Amino acid sequence: MQQLSDSVKQLNETDVGMGLSLPERKILLFDLSVGGHHAAYIQHLICYLVEQNLPGRLDIVVVPKFFSLHQDVVELGQTCDRINFIPITDTEVTWLGPWTTYVQRKSRALREWTLLNRYAIALGSTECVLLYFDTFQLSAVLRRKLPCPFSGIYFRPRFHYDEFPGCTLSWKDKVRHWQERFHISQALRHPQLKTLFCLDQFAVKYLKEFHSHAKIVYLPDPVQIYSKSESKVDELKANLGIEANRRVFFLFGVLDGRKGIHQLLDAISTLSPALCEKICLLLVGKIADSDSSTLQNRIREISQALPVQIVVQDKFISEQEVPLYFQSADVVLALYQRHVGMSGIVVQGAAVQKPLLSSDYGLMGETVRHWQLGLTVDSTIPTEIASCLTQFLTESPEISFDPSKAKHFAEQNSAENYASTIFKNM
Repeated sequence: MQQLSDSVKQLNETDVGMGLSLPERKILLFDLSVGGHHAAYIQHLICYLVEQNLPGRLDIVVVPKFFSLHQDVVELGQTCDRINFIPITDTEVTWLGPWTTYVQRKSRALREWTLLNRYAIALGSTECVLLYFDTFQLSAVLRRKLPCPFSGIYFRPRFHYDEFPGCTLSWKDKVRHWQERFHISQALRHPQLKTLFCLDQFAVKYLKEFHSHAKIVYLPDPVQIYSKSESKVDELKANLGIEANRRVFFLFGVLDGRKGIHQLLDAISTLSPALCEKICLLLVGKIADSDSSTLQNRIREISQALPVQIVVQDKFISEQEVPLYFQSADVVLALYQRHVGMSGIVVQGAAVQKPLLSSDYGLMGETVRHWQLGLTVDSTIPTEIASCLTQFLTESPEISFDPSKAKHFAEQNSAENYASTIFKNM
């Protein structure tokens, strides 16, 4: 706890040294994850606070690893003396423990709440925002207290998936959904819960049926919209060696089984040589260590057997580079395997006006169908993926893709809408 105490002391000394009274509002953002969307969610809140010149202090508690992985976000926060990044200690990281087993996950979730409480007390926070409420649901059910009101972002409700067209549930799914419905109904009764932000627009009406005192607010899944530069897209394609007259099918993120990479490659292997000549498969992101040798061998086999072009960028791509890769695509792939919740891939694809080939399961499938963002498919079945790839190659994309609806969906999910929704509803 020494590092925590030193951080608080330094903040207080800075305020006193400047001859200022402490800000009345002290918001604590708490997020101990570093991958995926987490840095971007924090970045958008920082930008909005600075641009709107909102009053008060913003303390952002993260793990030490955040500083090395997202230095650009930390430096952005340093441009305002009312924003402070505070790392938990290495000792606290070790104390939290791993996520490996079910018991370890539950134990760590309870410990994260304990840590949240410590920092909220030490920093004198007037309110907390839990940037991943799902982790804290058990503590909310148990009515564990904090020194101040709190709000949270609910990422993965799925208790309503049986309401989506074509959804079939196993008995295990039904039990899981009943448990989730019960847990969230109890968590919503926590007396200090101020606002529950939900990334699933279809779940909001069901959450409101629990008659919680807390506000239930739909939260846009933020995307930064950039103007397209044809010259930069052409330059990227040239640097990647993408051959002319091929349609680019783009898969982005950690390349592992969860993203459907194996089913995608199996689907490609069933296509005719004539269709393969029209395809460039662009795979961008770190290959998971557990899949590396298997995946590299499979790509080599397919490339030798068929005239398909497969371009792999096995590396971390900075936030600034990501939109350019999406703009270079003809079709964006979101072939998650029964993924629960939303994906930034869907929003990014809509933002650059590119059709999606998406899993038909859950929120992702329903969003793509509702907004006409592309085709949906049972992503666990390679032959069905192959059929959709063929459709994209042989038919007009307008059959399943509405550019005007995609534009509207992306604008609804702008970074500004996301940040303003949070600050206006805390």
